[in-house]
Amino acid sequence: MSDIAIRAENISKAYQLGEIGTGTISNDLQRWFARVRGKEDPFLQVGETNDRTIRGKSDIVWSLKDINFDINRGDAVGIIGRNGAGKSTLLKLLSRVTAPTTGTIKVKGRIASLLEVGTGFHPDLTGRENIFLNGAILGMRRYEIKSQFDAIVDFAGVERYIDTPVKRYSSGMYVRLAFAVAAHLDSEILIVDEVLAVGDYEFQKKCLGKMKAIGQGEGKTVLFVSHNMGSIKNLCSKGIYLKNGILQQTGNIDTIISHYQKDLSYTVGDEQCEISFEPSPKQAYISHLSISNEHGLVKQEFDVFEQVVLNIKYFVNEPTLGFSPLIDIKKDGIDMFYSLLSDIDETVLEGQQPGEYNYRVKLHSPLKKGRYTLTFRLSKLRVGDVDGYEDILTFYVDEFSFDPTNKSYASFRKGLVASIFGWEKL
Repeated sequence: MSDIAIRAENISKAYQLGEIGTGTISNDLQRWFARVRGKEDPFLQVGETNDRTIRGKSDIVWSLKDINFDINRGDAVGIIGRNGAGKSTLLKLLSRVTAPTTGTIKVKGRIASLLEVGTGFHPDLTGRENIFLNGAILGMRRYEIKSQFDAIVDFAGVERYIDTPVKRYSSGMYVRLAFAVAAHLDSEILIVDEVLAVGDYEFQKKCLGKMKAIGQGEGKTVLFVSHNMGSIKNLCSKGIYLKNGILQQTGNIDTIISHYQKDLSYTVGDEQCEISFEPSPKQAYISHLSISNEHGLVKQEFDVFEQVVLNIKYFVNEPTLGFSPLIDIKKDGIDMFYSLLSDIDETVLEGQQPGEYNYRVKLHSPLKKGRYTLTFRLSKLRVGDVDGYEDILTFYVDEFSFDPTNKSYASFRKGLVASIFGWEKL
């Protein structure tokens, strides 16, 4: 294990829902006796994977199941996956905040972790006192901490408030100091969860630069969890992809990100990105609806600058006059766009003959982060809807390719959409 900083061997983590006890004294005694003999808990055998989209059959869920990987010294590793995939649980196990239910973790070197805003900080202690407290937890001597103290305070930008109890800090100040402490104290491994989202643009840029310097310049091992694929790609060379608590793939970060993004074509609960309908005797009826990217891949999550395409297929059973399909797009319940086919093709109002019609609508304005719902209708002038479905499809826009060096990026623009206008010098 000379060049291996972290080795995970068959690690799993189970959590019990509801009551912690087994429910009977007899079963509690069986559990206790198994532990005394060094055996696995017999009541964890009924567990299942952590898929929150389906109802489980037991009170035991496996947040992680049979995870194996090696991380070499000096590697910068991005851990990616959807919410609930087990990323934060894995970091807690590696940081020894909690212990695995089964398996072993071998770590070579001291670990500095930033898992949640202010993890390891005592709210009643000042910023100065918390710096020394965190250093002591890492096993550093007082003179070692003092040698880094000025650099920590300067990086965090909280010099004016360094002798103020941290419970009076804003969330931004809290995370600035917490990251500065974790990044500057003497440790061989730095573990950072997605708490950097709390900070502003300049802070995120500063933190990413520091982590890059730690990994490439100082030869330390960095583990980074984020939903921003651009940040991970910029910082990390290797990746770990988790899905429902199960390790899907490890390896080159470009390959891992590509695999993850392909898996984003999904349906969650009642929120759908594709649906088909049975034939109807109506004058006209919608037969198929879907959301896809420009290459035709049906999906429900998009990057802010990714092309979103809305697809509608409908049948006309009888000749119609003054007829047009329409789409209504809402963001968090607020109307954003309203488009009819007759906007660009007025001939449809003159009538459509029986048959199948298939159209797609490309959304050209970059959409900002959020949840969008789609309403589709087939409508006739002065008559009303022939067929239609309210808020039938849903899609999400997020910042998967976040690049804090790009000042034209959508998240820094005001307004409901991130439109980029063409400027001409006259």
